[in-house]
Amino acid sequence: MEAGAPLPPTAPLEDVASPVAKVTGTLFGVGMGPGEPDYLTVRAMKVLQAAPVLVHFCKKGRRGNARTIADAVLTSDPAREFPLAYPYTTELHPDHPDYVAALASFYDDAAGQLADHLGAGRDVAILSEGDPFFYGSFMHLWRRLKDRFPVEVVPGVTGMSGCWTRAGTPITWGDDVLTILPATLPQAALVARLAQTDAAVIMKLGRHLPKVRAALAEAGVLERAVYVERGTMTGERVVPLRDKPDDVAPYFSMVLLPGEGRRP
Repeated sequence: MEAGAPLPPTAPLEDVASPVAKVTGTLFGVGMGPGEPDYLTVRAMKVLQAAPVLVHFCKKGRRGNARTIADAVLTSDPAREFPLAYPYTTELHPDHPDYVAALASFYDDAAGQLADHLGAGRDVAILSEGDPFFYGSFMHLWRRLKDRFPVEVVPGVTGMSGCWTRAGTPITWGDDVLTILPATLPQAALVARLAQTDAAVIMKLGRHLPKVRAALAEAGVLERAVYVERGTMTGERVVPLRDKPDDVAPYFSMVLLPGEGRRP
């Protein structure tokens, strides 16, 4: 290859001829980005269009958001669809023993079903909101299957990246340290973490927004906080947190605390 020549793209699923029959399928974790289909990568689209099994997580009776994003590049084909409906979403606290047991059983059962497809030589693509390795449900299936089958993880634009981009809010400057915080932490822990960082993203808001607002105020940084709801999606809303009059926060929402570091 000549110096300076572009690297060849990653091969599509079926573009490379093999001298031997495929023994097992490949498990793909496909990053679907923050919501706007235009933010899908070329590799993600190739995998989505070729994989015979498309898996998406969802709430019972609903389509998952990751699958909805894929509507922009896929035609409907029920034979390829493999929805996985969570046994619980917000009905129980994540630390509740029943929640933990139910989720473990759910992932064990799902991994077993996907192993049947993979063992039969069928590629399986698990559609993941944002990036598969960032707070993704995909990771629980990856952990159960990675030592048995080939795996490819297709990175995606994270939700937080989509949110700070659409908010027009650079998140770090110079030597700023960025901390990612789940809103599920106790208020005292949030305050301590906020006091030790330059910039932050607070995720998993939901019913925890009042606690997060109080923690930001206690840490003395509420005036800098930006609330983003459904970033890059239909119904997007961006507002300084201090101007948000209520404490209602849907699943797809987060708080951004931009850094104020060195600026030449």
